[in-house]
Amino acid sequence: MKYTEGNVNDIQIAYIGGGSRGWAWTFMTDLSMEKQLNGTIRLYDIDPNAAKNNETIGNRLTNRTDTVGKWNYKTYDNLGEALTGCDFVIISILPGTFDEMESDVHLPERVGIYQSVGDTAGPGGMIRALRTIPMFVTIAEAIKTFSPNAWVINYTNPMTLCIQTLYKVFPGIKAFGCCHEVFGTQNVLKGICEETFGLKEINRNEIFVNVLGINHFTWFDQASYKGIDLFPVYKEYIKKHFEEGYSEDGGNWVSNTFSCANRVKFDLFNRFGLIAAAGDRHLAEFMPGNEYLNNPNTVTSWKFGLTTVEWRKKDLKARLLKSTRLVSGVEELIPKPSGEEGVKLIKALCGLDRMVSNVNIPNTNRQISNLPETAVVETNALFSKDSIKPIFAGSLPENVYGLILPHIMNHETILTAALTCNKELVIKAFLNDPLVKPKASKADVISLVDDMIMNTITYLPEGWRVLYNIS
Repeated sequence: MKYTEGNVNDIQIAYIGGGSRGWAWTFMTDLSMEKQLNGTIRLYDIDPNAAKNNETIGNRLTNRTDTVGKWNYKTYDNLGEALTGCDFVIISILPGTFDEMESDVHLPERVGIYQSVGDTAGPGGMIRALRTIPMFVTIAEAIKTFSPNAWVINYTNPMTLCIQTLYKVFPGIKAFGCCHEVFGTQNVLKGICEETFGLKEINRNEIFVNVLGINHFTWFDQASYKGIDLFPVYKEYIKKHFEEGYSEDGGNWVSNTFSCANRVKFDLFNRFGLIAAAGDRHLAEFMPGNEYLNNPNTVTSWKFGLTTVEWRKKDLKARLLKSTRLVSGVEELIPKPSGEEGVKLIKALCGLDRMVSNVNIPNTNRQISNLPETAVVETNALFSKDSIKPIFAGSLPENVYGLILPHIMNHETILTAALTCNKELVIKAFLNDPLVKPKASKADVISLVDDMIMNTITYLPEGWRVLYNIS
């Protein structure tokens, strides 16, 4: 990197998963609007053609006259070469294909276990982790060898186990996980505040919150806007609007698989006293399976949706067609702010700014005082020149601590299971999962684990094939 007159030039960013047809385009457009940063994006993907397409798309964006962030996009066929000498590493990969995810999400339905996302908690999240962790072992080893001083930003799920694996393999790594779920809850508070006080266009960043929890199961124990304590405001709003909920798109939550009416959030606040700070689809998966995800009718009554893998496959087809149009020049990426903070965090780490944002890192500094140091937690942190300083978030109240602890225990169990190819530990984690407990007997779980592992065996290490006598 080179510093000149308030700019940072020649930044080298390795993008693992550089053939992405979603997040990569978001990242590209955000980069194109930041005039103080420029450099090279080194695209690496196990699908080199997809990376090559993004090279074309990215360079076309750079060559536009209305973009101020100028980046050279270049495809690399070798991970080591992509990493050598880089300043930042972005990890955004799909572990396996949507065929494997179809088993993750939908096979448990045979015993009445429904999952609204299936990439973090529950059976789907745990089996996805079995194939993700070995990939992150390889990535961590490569970073240790080729770019040990680079900042590593992960967007891949299951976020917590991805970060935990990186630090397990390379304790000296400078890695953190970014997630936008907290932003969504800030936007809910923003909207409720505007509606309550007749205000307009409050900036989300003016909603000050204290974040504590684990990824996709985060909570606020403080929230304010210009000195106004938003907890009483939130409580009063829930009292008046619990049945219809709150939706940013005017209540049209059914038409968007990612939308919700935030009724799960409202209910969790009434029950536990803190503001749950993730989308309802994620929050529901951390709770007992006979509650918000008891069956599809229950899900509908809480006004959120089950994101089916069939929908994801259709969406992928649409994005592949868009990629073709972008490569050919028939369509262009539109430079507009995404609301994500990845580029802002890079800018802060380069020393051009200071900012506070939520981040997933190990609890080494006991930023959540009553969770283990080995746990990967999500709290606020201060980002500045080559530094991330986690902000002390305090302790979780006992009732919320009791909800989070089983998942932290399962993270340790699944990480060990993935590293040692231990089926018994997978069974143990399933039996300890709140989504599974009310729905499946031990016999159900053993059968489910066997079938789900077999359905993803192509992406698992050799030890699993030996265990299942597959040559």
